[in-house]
Amino acid sequence: MVAAAAAARRAGTSDEVWAAFEARVARELPRLVDLFHHVYGEGPRVDEELALLVGQLATSWQGRSEPLRTLDAQREADPEWFSSERALGGVLYVDRWAGSLAALRERIGYLRELGLTYLHLMPLFAAPEGNSDGGYAVSSYRDVDPRIGTMDELAALAAELRENGIALVVDFIFNHTSDEHVWAQRALAGDPEHRDFYWVFPDRTMPDAYERTVREIFPDNHPGSFVPFPDGPPGPDGRPTSTGSWVWATFHDFQWDLNYGNPAVFRAMAGEMLFLANQGVDVLRMDAVAFIWKRLGTSCESLPEAHLLLQAFNAVCRIAAPAVVFKSEAIVHPDEVIGYISPGECQISYNPLQMALIWSSLATRDGRLLAQALERRHALPPGTAWVNYVRSHDDIGWTFADEDAAELGIDAAAHRRFLNAFFVDRFPGSFARGVPFQDNPRTGDCRISGTTASLAGLEAGDAGAVDRILLAHAVVLSTGGLPLLFLGDEVGQLNDYAALEEPGHAEDSRWVNRPRYPAQRYAEREDPTTDAGRVFAGLRLLLETRRRTPELAGNRLVPFDAHDPALVAYQRPGWDERGATTVLVVVNVADEPRAVAPTTLSGLPDDAEDLLDGGTRSLARGLTLPAHGVVWLRLAHDCLG
Repeated sequence: MVAAAAAARRAGTSDEVWAAFEARVARELPRLVDLFHHVYGEGPRVDEELALLVGQLATSWQGRSEPLRTLDAQREADPEWFSSERALGGVLYVDRWAGSLAALRERIGYLRELGLTYLHLMPLFAAPEGNSDGGYAVSSYRDVDPRIGTMDELAALAAELRENGIALVVDFIFNHTSDEHVWAQRALAGDPEHRDFYWVFPDRTMPDAYERTVREIFPDNHPGSFVPFPDGPPGPDGRPTSTGSWVWATFHDFQWDLNYGNPAVFRAMAGEMLFLANQGVDVLRMDAVAFIWKRLGTSCESLPEAHLLLQAFNAVCRIAAPAVVFKSEAIVHPDEVIGYISPGECQISYNPLQMALIWSSLATRDGRLLAQALERRHALPPGTAWVNYVRSHDDIGWTFADEDAAELGIDAAAHRRFLNAFFVDRFPGSFARGVPFQDNPRTGDCRISGTTASLAGLEAGDAGAVDRILLAHAVVLSTGGLPLLFLGDEVGQLNDYAALEEPGHAEDSRWVNRPRYPAQRYAEREDPTTDAGRVFAGLRLLLETRRRTPELAGNRLVPFDAHDPALVAYQRPGWDERGATTVLVVVNVADEPRAVAPTTLSGLPDDAEDLLDGGTRSLARGLTLPAHGVVWLRLAHDCLG
């Protein structure tokens, strides 16, 4: 393997650059080889693929720019750069929020004003016209959607963001490609090499066997997990027909799952990953990580090989692009989510449980499930962090564990039915105006689409809406890790129902929570008499306070029982130059004031610094929070044990 790397050295590569590569090969290649053999076994073909992969790593490293190699060294020296109290993420669709990559560069000043250090651009690669699952059906990983720009423009944007202290994040959609990808087209043309890139079967025998144990993900698009493989002649409508073959499509019928049982697929995708890394991408959101390995007789989700493959991709980056960080996207049981998070797999991960339970708390006015999750499921390995968020580009699924709910006397199935009804305004007194997504009457499954403001009551004109928006963000900003804002939510953008009338969107209700740039709301953001101004001012206070509160860095969180189901409380320990400190956070999810009794606070100092309101707050007589109120209190170091 080392010989394969040496053979790829270019004449113009300096000894210094090559020595850095050799050092990383010595450190990481044994891990990569071991992982490869665990997944693919031994044999000449496996050795050949490994040798080709090592040559790719050498070629990619030598093509990496000097600024990116400098960043590699900086990130290796500070591997937890994403856990600072100053770390703040933003997410947007380029076309909807800015129009183009060039126009987005003109708004970098606003991103700096917000304090962003991390910017996630939603899928922006070439994809099928019309419905492309929001860009998650990739036709080329090396071409940007021409409607928003070019790959050269993306690289230029990455460089300018880096100069402004903002890391670039893109989706690495590695479970599947679109049926228009060159690999898929070659498979359709009869190329056996590329047919083996996908799960293609000549009849229904194996698909039927797999579908006995796998779940249906997008029933509105197609039943089961397989669709006809269109390798036959054109039919009367001009579209290709099937010869009776079937191809695995976990999600939409135009998204074909890659066959990672074929080591050539791993090598090919590693090449696409390193190409993006060399354009200046800092973080790769590893899409649909739970689905990448299949085994007959299982759910084909979160199998051990999925973790081994992620670790192997991680080793690839540690050799050829060590500045790159992986973010896992696993909307599965909480016990499975945590399994993807480690320095050797995915360093950061979405926290879907916290997101779902914030909304559950606001709907029920009961924070016990959220408090339980913070106590039991918040801790992470050193060198990793949660990406905490109020809502994403996607839908909300109620991913809490049934057994956790049962401990609190909550029937999980009934609770999910209630939440689905509440958030689509089918429950009396609901303030939410969400939209159902993939409502499956057969299974009872449903998820919720909607912007933060519409889900929190702003669309309905509810008096508590702005405070709910701020409460939700206060939780994600104070529980540690890397908080993420969906751009536009900071000015209270509402559901965009007109988006469903755009081509390719009618059957996907998630487009209501992917609005176009809310220009009027941004224009009003400094006007305190407007909803946009109230949301923006409240959020700006939270953001500015977080940046000067080092206790909010990292992941460490200590539960605090406020002895009231409506109050969620926790402590964030830290240090200053004089010794130990802690910040006590308390939020009230109820629609009326609630109090923490003096006896509950008796182990704390009589006075605390109020980080949000300023000044000192006395705790000797207890603590009263208004409806949807939030407090961040710093406790004096000399009063802590």
